[in-house]
Amino acid sequence: MSVIEPSILPASSLLQAYGAGSGYADCFVTELAGATTLESFVEAFYTSPLFKVERAMLRWLASRPSSDLDARDLATGARTMFAAWSVEARSSDQLLLADFTGRTRSWLMVEPFESPARTRGTRLYFGSAIMPRRDKRAGREHMGWAFHALLGFHNLYSRMLLRSARTMLKRQA
Repeated sequence: MSVIEPSILPASSLLQAYGAGSGYADCFVTELAGATTLESFVEAFYTSPLFKVERAMLRWLASRPSSDLDARDLATGARTMFAAWSVEARSSDQLLLADFTGRTRSWLMVEPFESPARTRGTRLYFGSAIMPRRDKRAGREHMGWAFHALLGFHNLYSRMLLRSARTMLKRQA
């Protein structure tokens, strides 16, 4: 698999709890030849050229600076805060981050596999969750017009981010 594909969330996903109810959760997956650790994936993801653009915007627009060293420390578990996110949950194969507003989550996961031809590889997963806003007047939750207006861009950008991380990992191999 050289493409980025939408996927259902794996049953063991730390993002699973956010996929139910009135919120939104997505999942994208790609495969990479050889073994890749979560640490390598996280570092590649957050230091990729595309994500560096997002980091620059966060530094400028939200006063949330970050560096490649910060990304490396996040990857190894030496840091629990990174740019606009903090670690909500972590396991040996997954990382779940919550943004500073508490409305969005970012999730990364690695899963080793063996193909029918007995070659080993790693599935790389990336997903997001967005929590609804509570309408105080109506007493119900809703996603809002901005969510619906930007969903297409969000899905494209998610695919591009995963592809960028995958490209970095392929170059390192």
